[in-house]
Amino acid sequence: MTTASELVETLEALDIEYVFGYPGGRVIELLESLPDSEVEFVRPRDEREASVMAEMHGRLTGTPGVLAGQGPWIGSLGMIGQMEARLASSPMVVLTEASERGEYSTLAPYQQARGDYGGFSLPDILDGVTKEWWFPRTPTETLRSVQLAFKHAVAGRPGPTAVILDGDAIAEDVPDDPTPSTWDAAEQTRTWDAAPTAEDVAAAVEALEDAERPVIVAGNGVHVAGAYDELAAVAETYDCAVTTSYLGKSTFPETDERAAGVIGSFGHEGANRVVSEADALLVVGCRLNPMDTNWQAPEFIRPDEQTIVHADVDTRNAGWVYPADVGLIGDAKESLAALAEAGSGENGWARPRAAEAREWFTAPECEDDSSPIKPQRAVAEIESVVDEETIVTADSGNNRFWLLYYLQTPAVGTYFGSGGVGGMGWSTPAAVSAALTTENDVVGVAGDGGFAMTMNSVETAVEYGVAPTFVVLNDTSLGMVRQMQDEAGDIAGVEFHDTDFVAAAEAFGAVGRRVTTPDELADALESGKAADVPHVVDVRIDREEGMAETLSSSFYDSVGGLHE
Repeated sequence: MTTASELVETLEALDIEYVFGYPGGRVIELLESLPDSEVEFVRPRDEREASVMAEMHGRLTGTPGVLAGQGPWIGSLGMIGQMEARLASSPMVVLTEASERGEYSTLAPYQQARGDYGGFSLPDILDGVTKEWWFPRTPTETLRSVQLAFKHAVAGRPGPTAVILDGDAIAEDVPDDPTPSTWDAAEQTRTWDAAPTAEDVAAAVEALEDAERPVIVAGNGVHVAGAYDELAAVAETYDCAVTTSYLGKSTFPETDERAAGVIGSFGHEGANRVVSEADALLVVGCRLNPMDTNWQAPEFIRPDEQTIVHADVDTRNAGWVYPADVGLIGDAKESLAALAEAGSGENGWARPRAAEAREWFTAPECEDDSSPIKPQRAVAEIESVVDEETIVTADSGNNRFWLLYYLQTPAVGTYFGSGGVGGMGWSTPAAVSAALTTENDVVGVAGDGGFAMTMNSVETAVEYGVAPTFVVLNDTSLGMVRQMQDEAGDIAGVEFHDTDFVAAAEAFGAVGRRVTTPDELADALESGKAADVPHVVDVRIDREEGMAETLSSSFYDSVGGLHE
């Protein structure tokens, strides 16, 4: 069998359902073998969207999303999904090639990406983003490299890995009895979860049992580990209030009696105050980046006054930002399960305090009937169609912060945002991927800027028979950047031509609707959710409603932090 055929058998042996990508270069040899397999090839209109779809698939399933395509474009257009995967800990395997032509490689053939003189270096590009990469030169090396790519994509902290296929090896026959040997794909890619030591668990239990005001900060690591039940068990066992980071949103139902909301500079003041009042913090799967920590406002997290238990799969992350009293190093599911089994606690503080914090999910604008539609009211209408079986994908920009602030998620795993690298244009292809990957209803939310970047994903949804509802919060501008202006017009490039997204949607084979009132929006959302074809809902929002104004009383302001 050729190397390409063997690679497809490897994908089947690992139960890979989809390969996302775009035909080109020596990857064509691989794609020639896919139609006769059980693996479906999903081809959007470019590598950027394919990379996001692969990343989202990995994020939702915990199984590496596979991205395939020609090297120069995987290393450029296809980088957005790989960067998101690296920073959002999404498992992903990239199968690409260097566009070299065997013995002609030293003559700098067209599009060469091997790194030799006369071309450019795809290995150097991938080295800056992926966890690991391989450039095998023989059939045996190629098979082993792909197996290792799948192994390392999920080992420890997940992320993207890559294999650069050799132009000759991909088409050559695989030796019958190679040395070194190749092994069964499932056995070679097997991994094991790490768990914290008994001594560290005992110290963490003591800290939580002794606490009068215990608070959990749940991050993306809970999503990655699928540790939803274990998180809920710890919250109940020790009677903790539960907050989340931005990427941790929907790791815990925000309607639960212990839920206090999202922390950080774009989070809820109520949630930030709950963290500041805690005497013990259990941080799980969260690096505590500057935005999560209100830019290190000294009144927020105080290691000299609070006991900090930091649980993370990577020992480097525990105690990285703030000194930790206890580190629980291991998979979040293992760490939380150990805590839930080993102790207990009760206080009269967590539930009533969390109830107060949840009041920040609402505002008078959420019930405003004016036109153009207040962004807060738009989110309230989106929330009305989001149930426990609906997934929301959020883009970068103001739209994600409106959702972060006002969308109260009813169940775990129902909200995912572009928050690793935070690129615009992520939400729309991510919504298509979520619809392909799950049986859930999907609502993809973006601003008009981000939606325009990847709106041809609507056509991909039509082609592959899935029906997300795409909501465009449209202020005909780069709203977040525009609102940073001191005076109107002092930042270039923030205004957009008023694009007819309804016509674009219909051209793609979807249904398009422009709405200007809350009642129209509610009807459009209900219709989109019930339909079996994609809907694009162009929501004309009040462009003067500033996110900065909403956050003007946020935690770091009200306690005299960075913003004066």
